[in-house]
Amino acid sequence: MNPGFTRRARLMTGGALGVAMAVALAGGVQAQTVPETDQATQVDEIVVTGIRRSIEASISAKANNTSIVEVISAEDIGKLPDVSIAESLARLPGVTMQRLDGRSQAISIRGLGPDFTTALLNGRELVTTGDNRGVEFDQFPSELLSSVVVYKTPDSSLIGQGLGGTVDLRTIRPLAYGRQAMAANYRHEWNDIGALNSGTTDKGDRFTLSYIDQFADGTIGLALGYAHMSSPYQSERFNAWGYPNHTDGNLLTGGVKPYVMSSELERDGYMGVLEWQPNDRFHSTIDAFYSEFKNTQVLRGIEFPLAWGGLAESPGRSDTVLGGCQITNNVATPNVCRPGPSLRPGYTVEDGLIVAGTWDNIKGVVRNDLNKRESNITAIGWNTEFVASDDWSLNLDVSYSKVERNDIILETNAGTGRNINGALDSLGFELTDDGVTRFTSLLNYADPNLIKVTSPQGWGGDVIPEGQAGYMNTPSIEDELKAVRLSATRQLHQSPFKSIDFGFNYSEREKSFVNDQFYLGVPGGGDLTVPAGLLLAPTDLGYLGISQVLSYDALGLVNSGALNLIRNPNADVLAGNWDVTEKVSTSYIRANIDHNLFGRRLTGNVGVQAVYTDQSSNGFSARQTGPGVAETIAVSGGKDYLEILPSSNFILEVADDAFLRFAAARTLARPRMDDMRASRNYSFDVGKNVAGATPDVNSPWSASGGNPLLTPYIADVADISFEKYFANRKGYVSIAAFYKHLESYVYNHDQIFDFTGYPTGGVTPVINQGKSSAPDNGEGGWIKGIEFSVSAPFDIFHPALEGFGAMFSASMTDSEVQPDPTQAPTTMPGLSEDVINGTVYYERFGFQGRVSARYRSDYLGEVAGFGNGRTLRSVAAETVVDAQIGYEFQSGLLEGLSVLAQVNNLTDEPFKTFQNGDERQTIDYQHYGRTFAVGLNYRF
Repeated sequence: MNPGFTRRARLMTGGALGVAMAVALAGGVQAQTVPETDQATQVDEIVVTGIRRSIEASISAKANNTSIVEVISAEDIGKLPDVSIAESLARLPGVTMQRLDGRSQAISIRGLGPDFTTALLNGRELVTTGDNRGVEFDQFPSELLSSVVVYKTPDSSLIGQGLGGTVDLRTIRPLAYGRQAMAANYRHEWNDIGALNSGTTDKGDRFTLSYIDQFADGTIGLALGYAHMSSPYQSERFNAWGYPNHTDGNLLTGGVKPYVMSSELERDGYMGVLEWQPNDRFHSTIDAFYSEFKNTQVLRGIEFPLAWGGLAESPGRSDTVLGGCQITNNVATPNVCRPGPSLRPGYTVEDGLIVAGTWDNIKGVVRNDLNKRESNITAIGWNTEFVASDDWSLNLDVSYSKVERNDIILETNAGTGRNINGALDSLGFELTDDGVTRFTSLLNYADPNLIKVTSPQGWGGDVIPEGQAGYMNTPSIEDELKAVRLSATRQLHQSPFKSIDFGFNYSEREKSFVNDQFYLGVPGGGDLTVPAGLLLAPTDLGYLGISQVLSYDALGLVNSGALNLIRNPNADVLAGNWDVTEKVSTSYIRANIDHNLFGRRLTGNVGVQAVYTDQSSNGFSARQTGPGVAETIAVSGGKDYLEILPSSNFILEVADDAFLRFAAARTLARPRMDDMRASRNYSFDVGKNVAGATPDVNSPWSASGGNPLLTPYIADVADISFEKYFANRKGYVSIAAFYKHLESYVYNHDQIFDFTGYPTGGVTPVINQGKSSAPDNGEGGWIKGIEFSVSAPFDIFHPALEGFGAMFSASMTDSEVQPDPTQAPTTMPGLSEDVINGTVYYERFGFQGRVSARYRSDYLGEVAGFGNGRTLRSVAAETVVDAQIGYEFQSGLLEGLSVLAQVNNLTDEPFKTFQNGDERQTIDYQHYGRTFAVGLNYRF
């Protein structure tokens, strides 16, 4: 047991129990004076019209679910509590999110990140727009959803369940809603740090139209929704390459890549539901969802190679550094000496880190970059329920979902001259308290006569002589999922079980990744003056100390034909193409409990899933045979396996509206899809192709890549919680504990691989086996935690406080995994040991206001690294505060109209990553500013 975790658990448990007793006592008093009302048993059967009714609906759904869940319900049609689904989810107990570019996108449930969480739409598994299985929730307009249920414990009928949790996004059901309604919402938003890049905006709009109605004497229901969003966001970013040792043993900055980013997210979402229920025995529903998503990011800044500066080697050159001078030996030209980066004496050191001084002989790389993503999601489902008799009901569900995504990740380089040519700079520098380096410069980096499109550092010289002027990565993703489900329910009599459910689900999913990448070159070599028609106003990097940098339309420059596009022929790019196919057959049976146990009601379920998976992957293995030359072979692989997953949920009503819950289950999370790829990058060393070589010693073969033989992460989990509901289920208090024993965990290590049939350039190998670094199933570990949550309207304490209320939750989680017994154990990526959420609200007489704060301690986060690849980095703790006020007209001509004002990131909290446990060693520092919004909602 971790001592720190134990102390925190004792402190939180003691405080939580004290609050719980006080709130439960107040709730008990209220319960004696106010008669209990009937509560709906389904989230989508509750009509909500404001903050308090939304909370009540969520509490009722939580109390009535047989699994341990957290629930979000809409305040009204087209009106969920937050700007995005991810932000709403991040307020739930045991749930947190990671900000990406200043907005909420990916979530973690009980310390397990996106790789361990699945998303459903109306109970059906969804495809994802990311490279893997992690769900990017900003693809889903919150305005088109009526509720979201987060399953922390599964049952056997939950198809597509995750190891960390399962998020079920639900659209409205018009027949359950029961009346005609139309709603229109509009918001205008802006960012307080302004548009940081030329040609961009800091203002956006979003609007929603919703319509619900019933026809044919209430037997046909129709719901339609449309949501548009154009949302800008900005950030000032600092990125450090790393912190190597100086010659005196102190750490110093290896290089920096700071820039400002201006982005615009455009999304159009469509939702439709058609229901037909001609009688009590037949009910059929068709629901469809479609989303078009465009995200454009403009990034401009400058890259300074410092301690790690120096020219890259080019073909025909042998470059070394002697006495602070770059010596270039070339057969065709005389030796040329260019001074390399040097740190002047007299620099300042604090606790082993050089924090101020002057760099000489610096050659900066002015960056004009663009990231653009276009994706669309289509999801269609048809569900039909038929009650055959009083004891039997049958259900058929057919669904289809698909994602198509195309990206442009464009980098262009400019500077004072190509390679060893051009002016050098002297940079004064000083590290701020945030870990950001501020500079003073001698050169004017905004002068188009000085700064030309070129290869200032000679990078990419193995493909383009003298180096590349930029790089363009254009990956594309297709993800398609088809599923059919047959199920039946048998009612039982005079038994502890009220019914038995059993069914079969079959799904086919195929995801492919196409890895197109291109070098950008200046035709004929040399330097390119930016055409006047593509020049933009210079970009201000004042936060960095650099006044301005040259700015131009980078994509326009490429599209104009001013640069050559040369496909990257290298082996690692060719081996980056893959597709993965999964065919999953799931059979299940679930017995539903409704029993009197010693005078107390016991409900819940017990069941089991049998999950048979047939997985396969196709791709390419490639090896580098020379500069810019690679040899490939088509490869494939796969396996099939069966997993038996029992589960149980028990709910004992120990007192009126007080429940003790216990759940136990065996769960799985399928590996990342890029880990399952058959593709690999390999090499064959002719020099080692000699007699006596063995697979693990001096083999001529080596490789790195994926592993289509991977099996899932497996965990046995146990949960226990106590819940007390009060004030007619308008409030509750809960304390819970959980333990997950990870039986297996996927990690990378060297494995013996058979390379029989792989090309060797005509050389006969003496051995066909060698080491391949690839993902593998290793040993596991554990995750454990406790959670406390309370939601209380303040009028339970005194009538004068009617309208006021608060929600609070805290969770503390610890973990340890050791997949490789030869390595030290580590914590789980994405896990914050401490997560705290709090909301205080007021709603009465048409007025409403809310302030929310969420805190998470530091954690190991997943960010984009070199080449846009996945990188794990330490993320600093953060507290994000949001606020909202509004007023709804409740009578007169304006009845149904409400106005609101919102601010997100009220305290201007930055996002920061660092290394070596030292927050001074900043890798990323991102400042987003505050986002404001004003809006109108009209319901009629």
